[in-house]
Amino acid sequence: MRSDVKHIDPVSVDKIAEDKSLQQRDKQHLWHPLTQHKIHPEALPIVKAKGAVLYGDNGKEYIDGIASWYTAMYGHCNDHILKRVGEQMQQLDQIVFAGFTHEPAIKLSEELIKILPNNQQKIFFSDNGSTANEVGIKMALQYHFNKGEKRNTIIAFEDGFHGDTFGAMSASGLSVYNGPFEDFFIDVKRIPTPSSDNIEDILSLLLSIIEQNNVAAFIYEPLVQGANAMHMFEPEHLDKILEVCKTHHIITIADEVMTGFGKTGKTFASEYMQIQPDIISMSKSLTAGFVPMAVTSCTQNIYDAFLDDSVGKAFFHAHTYSANPIACSVALAGIELLLSHEYQDHIKRITSAHQEFNDRIKNHSKVKSTRQKGVIFALDLNIEMDRYGKKRYEIFDHFMQRGIFLRPLGSTIYILAPYIINTNQLDSVYDAILELLEEL
Repeated sequence: MRSDVKHIDPVSVDKIAEDKSLQQRDKQHLWHPLTQHKIHPEALPIVKAKGAVLYGDNGKEYIDGIASWYTAMYGHCNDHILKRVGEQMQQLDQIVFAGFTHEPAIKLSEELIKILPNNQQKIFFSDNGSTANEVGIKMALQYHFNKGEKRNTIIAFEDGFHGDTFGAMSASGLSVYNGPFEDFFIDVKRIPTPSSDNIEDILSLLLSIIEQNNVAAFIYEPLVQGANAMHMFEPEHLDKILEVCKTHHIITIADEVMTGFGKTGKTFASEYMQIQPDIISMSKSLTAGFVPMAVTSCTQNIYDAFLDDSVGKAFFHAHTYSANPIACSVALAGIELLLSHEYQDHIKRITSAHQEFNDRIKNHSKVKSTRQKGVIFALDLNIEMDRYGKKRYEIFDHFMQRGIFLRPLGSTIYILAPYIINTNQLDSVYDAILELLEEL
């Protein structure tokens, strides 16, 4: 061993563990996301995950009702994916993707193009959902720049969420995440999400924005706004907005980070629309909860705008771990599972179970409204409460005490469980919600 390499003595590590719990050690150095540590200093240690179950260091089991932020859709530590990961780790771990290529990335691009909307042609790799959208926004802005047009305005839906990097955050409309940074954003104009009551007004507003601004792109979550309490809208209304954008040569960016890979009942939510996007961003269940990776796909037309004898017209955006071979192998194994009869049956089974559960609770006095798209189910409680207020944490604790991991979004409770969740586990989730309704 080199003399300058620090050796960690396993005995000393064990001694630390004996003296302090995982919770205590966590609080020494870790800063958790979406957490006000002064109010909520404790984090629950999870020591194992398998299928739809998380195992705490307290000996308790928790049914993962949200697939760990919609990532582990094929179940935690899925054996099929584990096998592929092990094989890939023995062959090629990491390689620079600028100037090199490899079989897992090539194969993944081929398989993605087969299942993406048929206008998609090119695949660009990055690290996570935020960067996938960041890439899409930069592609759209540079597309017009390379064409010699000055277009610098983005259109986005009110209360949408596209990530926490600056371009993606600029396009997001949830001020609870964005407040301190809004003075630094790129130029974004917002329109309401459409319904039968407001679609004509939205189209008028959209045309007004286009007339008064140099609009480069429209970014949207197709049909389901995840962070906006699973707010949903109809395909025909979104199609009308996309038609206006297409007429005015505005690049359309579908943020499928949450909705992609089967959650809405189709492989991608964009398949519900007649008009397909120019750019699609995807991450989360792309790599099944195993490792971080993201993809931004685009049409041949977008790609061609970057082809030139001038180096300056190339897309100079890179991530160190772009197209990591292990992550690509995970994604390939996940796509195989998604397209299998077994997992398509799982999706249909969960969809039907949600519909039956909805019939049981939709008229409950404590339920304000319900909605569903595929395996995504949400209900709004008939009570007033803050998104991250005291009542929200009480409801979170209600579920955890019953061995159910759900993360309420304010007064909205949603289920987006792994496809492999069994009937008994799903019934336990439903029962915990029913108990909450009776206790409120």
